[in-house]
Amino acid sequence: MKIGFFTDTYFPQVSGVATSIKTLKEELEEKGHQVYIFTTTDPNAKEFEEDVIRMPSVPFVSFKDRRIVVRGMWYAYLIAKELELDLIHTHTEFGSGLLGKLVGKKLKVPVIHTYHTMYEDYLHYIAKGKVLRPSHVKYFSRLFANHTTGVVCPSQRVIDKLQEYGVTSPMRIIPTGIDIEKFERPDITTEMKESLREELGLSKEHIMLLSLSRISYEKNIQAIIQGLPKIINHFSNARLVIVGDGPYVEKLQALAEELEVNDYIQFTGEVPNDQVAIYYKAADYFVSASTSETQGLTYTEAMAAGVPCVVRGNAYLKHLFNHESLGKTFETDEDFADAFINYVESGIAHDETILKEKLYEISAARFGKVMLEFYEDMIVHNEQLLEEKETAASIERIKVKFTSLRK
Repeated sequence: MKIGFFTDTYFPQVSGVATSIKTLKEELEEKGHQVYIFTTTDPNAKEFEEDVIRMPSVPFVSFKDRRIVVRGMWYAYLIAKELELDLIHTHTEFGSGLLGKLVGKKLKVPVIHTYHTMYEDYLHYIAKGKVLRPSHVKYFSRLFANHTTGVVCPSQRVIDKLQEYGVTSPMRIIPTGIDIEKFERPDITTEMKESLREELGLSKEHIMLLSLSRISYEKNIQAIIQGLPKIINHFSNARLVIVGDGPYVEKLQALAEELEVNDYIQFTGEVPNDQVAIYYKAADYFVSASTSETQGLTYTEAMAAGVPCVVRGNAYLKHLFNHESLGKTFETDEDFADAFINYVESGIAHDETILKEKLYEISAARFGKVMLEFYEDMIVHNEQLLEEKETAASIERIKVKFTSLRK
């Protein structure tokens, strides 16, 4: 099968969407399929990339590290047509995604769409929420999704929201899988973990809480910092390590000073990709209070690395952490500190059998398998839709002809 991925976000841009796309591409190729990426230019991209078609782009408003296509779509369309793609998979509702829908319509092939982003969580970035409203998101999301063959939803939360918007296209929950081996990393020794902790000023006696994400308002790291005084009062050896970068760093640092916990927190900035697993492995607990995740790859990465998690819950995460040996969820920001303290004191033992079962569930291999099943179902569905349209068109032609004969 020849598959075209249309996305405004791809490596070298670092994001959960880019990681999801790359993971799926590799899994499909391993199963014998050909995958072509239609995406934006990037000043840091390699001069030549096999199976990657880049269209001229500019930084997106309010998200300077993200880009949007401005021209070159006709050229990309001609390439897509020449490739004779069997299926289109869009990963954005904007420039490249609109092109993908056009290509799919012209080639009469299925257009699958993954709804990666809950846009209502990000409206404050664009003119501080004064221009775009939730009603605009609802209208545009419904319009885009209802003109696709089927929609991939990373979690039940996304399906619920799209149904609320009025989306009627077939939807299926397919969480993004991860390359388990990148985070299991048996090559990471005790010495390597201890060395990292020493660099961070932590000893074996310290309890290391790890936050790892883009540092932005909606990631809600402020709730973790606000809960830290109570945790420190209970565990004086607790330390919070915040890995990542973003527009909210200075405000978090100011909050830490205000709460007088800045001596208990370290901001590391971004770390190289190949070092991320060591941070997970060195940590005692992964923590997050984010409310914006459709799924959240860092949770599954932490799980694969074997670090227990204490995270703010939603329908997806409650299913993910359905055994206490894997982690614990809490309901509100105010619940974080107590949830963390109770979980640490409970002394829940690691359960290798439970972890092994869960790792297959979140693996890239399963991700590719269930996505292919959805593709196959949507190919059949698309053929039925085309037949129905042709039948309707034939009936209309007959009606017109009959009407003209009666006249």
